This record gives sequence, C-alpha cells and structure tokens, in this order.
Amino acid sequence: MHFSIPETESRSSESGAQYVAYNIHVNGVLHCRVRYSQLLGLHEQLKKEYGNNVVPAFPPKKLFTLTPAEVEQRREQLEKYMQAVRQDPVLGASESFNSFLRHSQQETQQIPTEEVQLEVFLSNGQKVKVSILTSDQTEDVLEAVTSKLDLPEDLVGYFSLYLIKDTSDGSFSFVRKLQEFELPYVSLTSLRSREYKIILRKSYWDSSYDEDVMENRVGLNLLYAQAVSDVERGWVLVTKEQHRQLKSLQEKVSKKEFIQLAQTLKYYGYIKFEPCITDFPEKGCHVIVSAGNNELNFQVKLPNEQMKEGSFKVTRMRCWRVTSSMPFSNGSGSPNKTDVRLELAFEYLMSKDRLQWITISSPQAIMMSICLQSMVDELMVKKSGGSIKKDSPDSSREPIVKLSSKLSSVSLRGISTSSSTGDMSADDFHGNYAFEGIGDDDL
Repeated sequence: MHFSIPETESRSSESGAQYVAYNIHVNGVLHCRVRYSQLLGLHEQLKKEYGNNVVPAFPPKKLFTLTPAEVEQRREQLEKYMQAVRQDPVLGASESFNSFLRHSQQETQQIPTEEVQLEVFLSNGQKVKVSILTSDQTEDVLEAVTSKLDLPEDLVGYFSLYLIKDTSDGSFSFVRKLQEFELPYVSLTSLRSREYKIILRKSYWDSSYDEDVMENRVGLNLLYAQAVSDVERGWVLVTKEQHRQLKSLQEKVSKKEFIQLAQTLKYYGYIKFEPCITDFPEKGCHVIVSAGNNELNFQVKLPNEQMKEGSFKVTRMRCWRVTSSMPFSNGSGSPNKTDVRLELAFEYLMSKDRLQWITISSPQAIMMSICLQSMVDELMVKKSGGSIKKDSPDSSREPIVKLSSKLSSVSLRGISTSSSTGDMSADDFHGNYAFEGIGDDDL
C-alpha cells in the first residue's frame, strides 16, 4: 500500500484552538486526517505491545509553536514513520495499527456507526445487498457477502473484494483490492460518485485452484460468472472457433465445461489494466498491461505503430517499487495535486547476468504492485505446502503473511525536475523473496 502525508492543514478544535492536521493518503486518496497527538498515541501503543527495539523512532515533541519549516520537517518525519510501520512485517499487520487507521478513517469522514445496506456486485452485474455496520472492516463485509451467497466458509479465502470504477465504454477499471485497514462502506461513500463500486472476484492466480472452488455449487457459479464476463469484455483472447464452442456451452449452461475450456485460453484469469506508458523497449511507448499467470504481460505499441507482445515473470523481478511524483508548482514548495503521477518500476533479470529497470506510468500502478505481491504470496504458500483455504492452520500461513509484507515498497517524493529511477535511494525498494529462490533452471 502506498502511504503518504503529502500535506498538512491548519484547523480549529471545538474550543477554538488552532492545530496542525496531517492528511494521510493511501494510494493517492485521502484516507484520514489526524493530529500529532493521535499518531503519538499510536506510537506509544505499538511500543507497549512490541517494544522499543521493533518500533521505529517517532518525531519528538516541541515545547513551542512550530514554524512553517518545522511543520514541513515534522510532516516528512511522520510520513517516513508511517511508511516504516506499514512495511514492517509485524507492525504493519498488527491490529493496533490497522484499527487506528479504520477508526481515523471513520472519524475523518464523520460517518457514525450504524446499520446500513451495502451493494456488492458480482462479475455478471448481479447485486448482492448485505446489512452491515458502517464500521465493519473488509473481512467482515467479505464474510457477510459470501454468507449471503451461501459460499462455504472454507472457500471464502479464495475470494476478495475490489474497488472498481465504471468506464465510458461500459466496462470497468480496477482501483484497488480492499485492505484490512479500511472500512469498505466508508471508502466507497467518501468517493462521492456512483461510478465507483465494490465487486467480488476470485483472489488467486493459479487456475488449478479452480478445481477446489468448482466442487461447490456457489463457487462454480461465481467462477462461471467471472469467466463469462472476462470473455465478453475481451480480457480473454478467443478465436472464432473457440468463441463458437464457448457460446454453445453457455447455451447448454455447461458451466464447468465452459470454465475448463476458458482455462486453456490466453489471458484466462488475468486482470487487464487501462492503456498506459512504459519505457520498454524504449521511452514513451503506449502499452496495455495485464497481470496473471505469475507475470505482467505487455502489449506494446512502438513509435512506428508496430505492436509487440512480451511477458515479465514475477520470479525474475529482483524487486519493485511504486513512486508518486508530485512536481512543485510556482516555486512555493506546495505539491500540485492534479499533476501527481504514479509509477511502477521493477528490476528484471533479462539474462543470467543482466538486470534492467522497467517503468510503467499508470494511475493503476498501485493495483499492479498489489497483483505482483499477491502472486509472490501465492508462490510462497505453494512452496511451503500451505493452502489458501480459510481453515488452513495458522502456523503454516503466518510466515507467509509476514514475508509478503516485505515484497514491495513505496515512497512519496516531491520532485522538481526528474523522476528517473537513477535518483532513488537504496532504501526505496525491497527485495522479492521469490526471486532469491530461483535457480539456473528457471531462467
């Protein structure tokens, strides 16, 4: 997740006293607005639970009113603190940290705790209305939806909730996978637009897991609806003959056979992103990126109008990072929010002895990063002999959860001229543990 504190606000308390509020953004969107004292309270709680040796240093208190320069310095320090906590495998997954963010989100949006109806969509457009509390976290909402659908509890772990945005062509684009530190109802309501929706989709990449899900009637229906939708949207590559076969199976309502045929098709189970820009094979190329099958697939339009396709395996990415570039405007030092640009960059093993940085500029860079991380999570679970079923033993899953939080990192920079990978510090990326485990046979 991309945590940043790009700005502060001067606000008044109920007593009329002035204070500085720090706006915490997640994925470039305002998540919550907090005071220094609230963050200090979180810090003290984390220290109490985990000790001084685990919790990063916190910006010290000041006796006198801060000057503008000191406010900016504290903002930078708090941003680094929040990023350090989130990236720590223990602290970032802690209930103290995540409940702090959930409570702060609800408080900032001024949404009281009450029972509401929330609409969650399935891939075929069907709505599932569930009664939840506005304060219910993502896991609670997911369980409410799957319970309403009668999906067995042990299959819940195969699915996730995603925030999507309708597009003008009748399709949709992925914004992000809903996380444990947010309240889905509040996240959706705060966007104040009917273009945004929450959708239920499968959360795994390995199509062999389909067999587990298809054993259940509800699971089969969910996978079938997603497969039909992805084919109709053109996300799966289908020849005329394959399309005819799929149509015939659809008319017969042969759901399992439809999925089994779809599994053999190119891009089955992939997530397709909006057109964006890459520097591979050369700068300024337009590209359509898809994520699936433990890879990022590129369909690149070259300057000479030629189309080329290539794939980048996650096991050959040494590391990756997401950066948010916020150019300074008018020399004032204040970021111009309309110019924020997100980039995903990964270092790729092009040959046995050659690594190369490849950059994608896209508003969906965060979602791409989440896809990469979940692919590595899945690879590590399989390598350890674990399962993604909800009833799998905690002892087999805990190391995977802790490991996965180290796999990608993000940073927020205010830059005036350059956003190249060359001016990044060594602390701005983390290693990919799946990469470190491969050998010559995998190259």
